[in-house]
Parts: sequence; structure tokens; C-alpha cells
Amino acid sequence: MGAFVSRFWFMLFPAKEYKIVVVGLDNAGKTTTLYKLHLGEVVTTHPTVGSNVEEVVYKNIRFEVWDLGGQERLRTSWATYYRGTHAIIAVIDSTDRARISIMKDELFRLLGHDELQQSIVLVFANKQDLKDAMTPAEITDALSLHSIKNQDWHIQACCALTGEGLYDGLGWIAQRVTGKAPS
Repeated sequence: MGAFVSRFWFMLFPAKEYKIVVVGLDNAGKTTTLYKLHLGEVVTTHPTVGSNVEEVVYKNIRFEVWDLGGQERLRTSWATYYRGTHAIIAVIDSTDRARISIMKDELFRLLGHDELQQSIVLVFANKQDLKDAMTPAEITDALSLHSIKNQDWHIQACCALTGEGLYDGLGWIAQRVTGKAPS
């Protein structure tokens, strides 16, 4: 019954759909983040080969969320998913100090892509529940986020396992892509 009402509601009041690409290094928590937002629960995941795509509805806003595999050999294919992207979510493993510079290079490589010039950037500082996690301020410095001048960006502390911070980040995206605060 609830599914019927939901479909009927969207037929009467269609929601605009926005595309989000989720990037990050392998084991950062991208797929866990996607399914926590999509299903509201943690699912057992395996390394993503290629991509996963799901629809996430947030306050009558539909997001088509593309979770892209983060292994080194897959990162060159990220650009094939950029067309029509409204927002980029970069998921960072806040405990992975050894590879933060690699993520910085990947982030700035994708920000230079023509098809992402109008996209906003959300950085999820994931795994904040772990003892050795870098703070959002440390990650901001390590990624040189303050040097991003042509795009709106935001960093959000989160834990994909508990969901803490995920909807705060999605709310920031919703506000930016629709031009109004979500109700």
C-alpha cells in the first residue's frame, strides 16, 4: 500500500532527478554509503568492479547515485560516468593516511574534467568512529580543499555503518542543486 501511495504521489508531484557520482579509493566505504542511503541499512559488500547505481529519494528529491569502483585500474574509467553529473561525493577513509595524497591527486584530476565544471563537491570523511581517524580539518588540509575556487564544496564527518552524517551531507547537496533549503 505504501509503495502505491508513493508512486501516486510522485505521479502527481514529480520530483526532479539529479545525478551524483560517488568516487574514492578502494575500501573507503562508497558502496556501504550508497546502500545505507538507499536501503537504510548496512549490506555485505564486495569490491565494486565497474559501478553500482541506485535511486535515493530525499525529501521529494530523486538522486541517481552512481558508486564507482575505486581500485587503481578502475579509476581511469570514472570519466565515462561524468556526463550530466550535478554533484560529486568523494568518500574518504579517514584512517587511510598513507593514501590521502593519492585521493587528492584523483580528486583534482576529476575536478579538471570539462563535464564536472558545474558540479558541486561533497567530501564524506568516513569512518569517524575509528580511533585513528583524521578530523575533517586534517582531511581538508591534506586534500587542499581550500584551493577549490570554481565549485561549491563541503566536507562532512560521517560513519557509513551507523549513517551518522550521511543525511547531513545529502541535505547539503539537495540545498545546492535545488537552490533552496529542503523542507
